[in-house]
Amino acid sequence: MGDTKKLEPIEAAKRFINKHFPNCQGAVLAGSVVRGEATHTSDLDIVIFDESIASAYRESFIDFGWAIEAFVHNLTSYQYYFQMDFQNAKPSLQRMVLEGIPLRDEGVVDSIKKEARVMLENGPERWTEEMIRTRLYFITDALDDFEGCKNRAEELFIANSLGELIHEFVLRTNGCWIGSSKWIIRALKQYDVKFTEEFIEAFDDFYKTGDKSKVILLSERVLEPYGGRLFEGFSSGKEKL
Repeated sequence: MGDTKKLEPIEAAKRFINKHFPNCQGAVLAGSVVRGEATHTSDLDIVIFDESIASAYRESFIDFGWAIEAFVHNLTSYQYYFQMDFQNAKPSLQRMVLEGIPLRDEGVVDSIKKEARVMLENGPERWTEEMIRTRLYFITDALDDFEGCKNRAEELFIANSLGELIHEFVLRTNGCWIGSSKWIIRALKQYDVKFTEEFIEAFDDFYKTGDKSKVILLSERVLEPYGGRLFEGFSSGKEKL
């Protein structure tokens, strides 16, 4: 157990680096405290670059009155995670690095921030037509299940899956990064605030009242430019003659 007195975020983060990673070449403080979105449950997210470690790892601490998540990399391992995030279209490490407040920099942070910025600005890899058709099929399947379901417990979780699929489809077909958990809404807002409001209203109305109509209409509107619901004629893995 570390020190229990809660310090100001930057002061706590700097002391944490001095205590646990005194020989690192770079470190940045990221997360909600940097974005001005901290709550009473927020922790400190700190990305550390240390050439002496063999491989990347993540470790949790309680110190200086804070829950602290340390994302520890050597001077090349972060590139693997950048690429993995790029493939998943969820650039969490890139965002952390780019938004991060430097806590220590021995000439490495600026160049890594530049790499993160270039990837974020270029956006994720564009979906192929085959990928779009596959997602159309999955959304159609979930939408049909949602529309026909009469079991309240089941339809709640079908709605959860449908919401994630719709958010992914809208963002990826428009060349945007996606998110998970709270980042679903943040990613949608970065793309289109008005659509996000409609998205929230549709699902909120269903969760509160059980009325599915807004969710169904929103989903169909999203699919319409791509030919609407897709079931008949879809195949996956079939060898072409």
